[in-house]
Amino acid sequence: MIIWSMAIDNRWDDKVRLLLINGPNLNLLGSREPGIYGATTYDSLVSELYSHAKKSGAMLDCFQSNHEGRIIDCLHNADKAFDAVILNPGALTHYSYALRDAIQSISIPVLEVHISNIYNRESFRQISVTAPACIGQITGLGTLGYFLAIDYFVHMLTKGNTTMGVFD
Repeated sequence: MIIWSMAIDNRWDDKVRLLLINGPNLNLLGSREPGIYGATTYDSLVSELYSHAKKSGAMLDCFQSNHEGRIIDCLHNADKAFDAVILNPGALTHYSYALRDAIQSISIPVLEVHISNIYNRESFRQISVTAPACIGQITGLGTLGYFLAIDYFVHMLTKGNTTMGVFD
């Protein structure tokens, strides 16, 4: 299921293991509504995120699907293989209680990320049913939100902080 992976490289065994999951339509980054989501393509973003994670001392795997069930399966499989998940559920954010249940069913922390500010958009996009199951949410900072999520988890997990609180 993981389509971009550094996990085959044994040098990452002692690193923070992060999984990035992107939901529906995020494969169209760069061409879908660039005024909202920017001009960076999905492949370019993933490449930049890999470089950033590696420099930060983390191993990053990335998964994208337009299918809710595949995303749920990916979350279930991530529970024992990764230390944390960065999740952009796309439109599933607003209505997928099945995705929310999947987040709640795993033992590793999940941080929700959105490129656009969902609270400054159409009223139906201002509701996140998944956020309450996550440890936090980054929204409206463009693709920078992904980089901040990596930095957050690297900082928190290398300090041994299991509560995932604020930076100290």
